[in-house]
Amino acid sequence: MTVAPIEPWLTELLVQGYCVIPALQPAEVLADLRQDLDVAFETTPFGQGDFYGYRTKRFGSLLRRSSRAAHIVMEPTVLALAEAVLGSACDRIQLNVAQAIAIHPGEVEQFPHCDQDMWAGVKGAHEYLLNVIWPLDPFTSKNGATRIYPGTHRDSCTDLSELPEPVIATCEPGSAICFLGSTLHGAGSNSSTSVRRAIVVGYSLGWLKPYENLWLAYPPQVAKAFSPELAALVGYAQHRPNLGNYEGQCPSVLLSPDLDGPLGAIDALRPDQAAIVAGFARRRTVQP
Repeated sequence: MTVAPIEPWLTELLVQGYCVIPALQPAEVLADLRQDLDVAFETTPFGQGDFYGYRTKRFGSLLRRSSRAAHIVMEPTVLALAEAVLGSACDRIQLNVAQAIAIHPGEVEQFPHCDQDMWAGVKGAHEYLLNVIWPLDPFTSKNGATRIYPGTHRDSCTDLSELPEPVIATCEPGSAICFLGSTLHGAGSNSSTSVRRAIVVGYSLGWLKPYENLWLAYPPQVAKAFSPELAALVGYAQHRPNLGNYEGQCPSVLLSPDLDGPLGAIDALRPDQAAIVAGFARRRTVQP
């Protein structure tokens, strides 16, 4: 599939900390996905806590709730942006979350936050995360459209009184609201009479523990139905060197119909590591 040039959007992301790509998907695709999730939106309880909100519903495991979710998760332009933003700091990217959120009337504004703060590592050397919000309903200033604080990915803010004016990400279903894990943002208050629903898909460095426990959300019996690329994105792939293995092998082996008997460990090294290790091994080989 041909991917449209990402440079303009990548530039906006890196300069502003966010970008909104209009009409990246047909609105009908999002409408069909919303229909698939109607029962879950109806039956999921409201959250508890001042951060998650008391008038907001959230649920994950979208890839097993709707076959249409894979189309959104694997959207080529978004994946290319994620690779461009994150690829220099990891061997491969991973899915961090695929979650649905419904903000009901009466919900208050969410605390402004950076999603990268879920990880305790030192910040500033590279990005940890790219998030993408796909509205399922029109985002308006009254129904809780996401509030994004431009430039906060560069200039961290320790006092909320110092925050710049937010951009309210008003847009229609089919648009993609992209922002860095280092960018301050938060859902707006819903003072309307309607529910604001959306999908959040996040991509993170492949060596991080993801926000959503992907192996519980998509155990092997579920992931066997995924394409190899999607299965790898949700964790059925090693991150070189040897990270995330199963019995010393790539966890994708669990999706093989031919898996039978014990497994032996197999190196999964980056090329530079493999060359160094091979050279060392050759020098230590005992000659007859």
